[in-house]
Amino acid sequence: MAYLPNYYRISKVMQNITSAESAEIELFKTKLVQLLDQFFVDTATYTLEDWERELGIPVDNSKSDAYRRSVIKSKLRGSGTITVNLIKNVAESYSNGEVEVIEDNPNYHFVIKFVGTIGIPPNMDDLEKAIEDIKPAHLGYIFEYTYNTYNYLSQFTHDHLALYTYSALREEEVI
Repeated sequence: MAYLPNYYRISKVMQNITSAESAEIELFKTKLVQLLDQFFVDTATYTLEDWERELGIPVDNSKSDAYRRSVIKSKLRGSGTITVNLIKNVAESYSNGEVEVIEDNPNYHFVIKFVGTIGIPPNMDDLEKAIEDIKPAHLGYIFEYTYNTYNYLSQFTHDHLALYTYSALREEEVI
């Protein structure tokens, strides 16, 4: 209303019209932002099925959106010439943490070491499938996991550590 002439500002008819238009414009802006979100895997929601179909990934609506996004990102990263960086990117998209890939060419395999995730990351079955899809057939691979060590845990008191299960002490971040 601030940009309209004075006689529009005092008119009840114009106030009602601009109020109705304002609500519709806000709704349009919200819908536009939601639509733009669908063009990016990290923010897509209702178009995840389209992304999956386009990439040949089986659609499973029972899995979480975050999980489905990680599979989509892995598939997108997994196309092209196979390099250490490609394997690293695919593994990182599944583990949601930093990964090192160590080549062992004389033994025809490589090591995928999870350095940014403590314990065994979720979705390992799907990561194995993705690695099998992209790696050369003659190469094998080994996963190495990072666990909390006794030396690391020694900085905490027994009372503090008693709050955790043994499994949690090995495989989760202790705060």
